[in-house]
Amino acid sequence: MDANHPEFHDIYDQFHVRILRYMARMVDESEAEDLTQEVFAKVASSLASFRGESQLSTWLYRIATNAALDRLRGLPKAPNVQLAEEAEDIPDQNLWTGENEPAVESQVYRNEMNDCIRGFIARLPENYRMVLLLGEFEGLKNDQIADILDLTLDTVKIRLHRARERLKAELAANCGPEWVEDNEFLPELK
Repeated sequence: MDANHPEFHDIYDQFHVRILRYMARMVDESEAEDLTQEVFAKVASSLASFRGESQLSTWLYRIATNAALDRLRGLPKAPNVQLAEEAEDIPDQNLWTGENEPAVESQVYRNEMNDCIRGFIARLPENYRMVLLLGEFEGLKNDQIADILDLTLDTVKIRLHRARERLKAELAANCGPEWVEDNEFLPELK
């Protein structure tokens, strides 16, 4: 199957933005687009051999994860984690008009928080960072993460728990406890 096949176009349309966002979180943002294109080139050439033993999304994220890991192993610096999409989805309401519009203070707070969180996620060990990004930011279930990373379900649960705890501790110690406790802008770090 090739990139001109209608099934590939459907897959590309459905998953391109998600894979690009995931790549931007895993590797440097400047490399995310190129790496995403490499992932979809691999998908196009391998789609005919996809046996359906796992979900299509699991298979795509496995290809993307392997590509990101290959790239990271060749990079001397930590990746840039992108969280701006999540912060922009949270509206603020204008008290006078009732319209949803972000307040300047809220935008500044979000930007500061994104910078702080981005740095700490980028410094997590690779095995913690991957499960955290796949689970918290990509919204995948633990069994899907296990399939993508070729790990046991228990290993995924342990790594996810440890990643959340480590991130919480780093945020509380370096950004202040108000960034962790009852923070509507932070993903649920259960």
